[in-house]
Amino acid sequence: MVKNIIARIMAVWAILVFITTMLIVWIPAWITSFWPEPKRTIYVFRIFNAWMAFFLIMTGVRKKITGKHHFKKGEAYVVVCNHNSFMDVPLASPAIPGANKTIAKEEMAKIPIFGMVYSRGSVLVNRKSEESRRRSYTKMKEVLQMGLHMCIYPEGTRNKSGEPLQRFHDGAFKLAVETGKSVLPAVIFDTVKVLPTDKTFYFWPHPVEMHFLEPIAVANKTTQQLKEEVFETMKQYYLQHQKL
Repeated sequence: MVKNIIARIMAVWAILVFITTMLIVWIPAWITSFWPEPKRTIYVFRIFNAWMAFFLIMTGVRKKITGKHHFKKGEAYVVVCNHNSFMDVPLASPAIPGANKTIAKEEMAKIPIFGMVYSRGSVLVNRKSEESRRRSYTKMKEVLQMGLHMCIYPEGTRNKSGEPLQRFHDGAFKLAVETGKSVLPAVIFDTVKVLPTDKTFYFWPHPVEMHFLEPIAVANKTTQQLKEEVFETMKQYYLQHQKL
């Protein structure tokens, strides 16, 4: 009972910190709209990186990132992450060592003020629209061609199953095969303890971790083969490290 009360007080504080800092970030993020790509995304990444670092500090969420050395300079990767909580994106995209975009729901971009900030670091998609999915796939290819990383959550939605991972969709792996870009798996731990999927208006300042694993090359692999290899790699890593 006491923990729930404190967690709801923390939720109010987290919302206030997020909104206040977002209003500050909005101006420089809006200015980047006048810049060409990839300069726009590179500077947005720097802005968001500082923003989320400040947000995590102010809300008491300590982060630990390992495996950044797996990113080779000058290489663009399809980074795939497990998805357990709404805290995954604030942790994951800034943790990637280099400018990147993430696939995101188009409807979120319609929220006043937040929508503009949200869309700056994202490739937007309406999953109910076949045309929107095609456009977003083309844009993701363009992101990689510009030398930027593409961050994708292949489970599609937050994992509420109790299993280490949900079934992966094909998109990220088809993208990697068609562009020849290696997949770099990333495993996220404990974000669900900060923002649980089964509780509303709840925020608990628990440490979180993100581990980048070795890149997996796509040469001579089908989409299905690549998907299965990445799934098993991430699943086994999660099971071996989940108690750390």
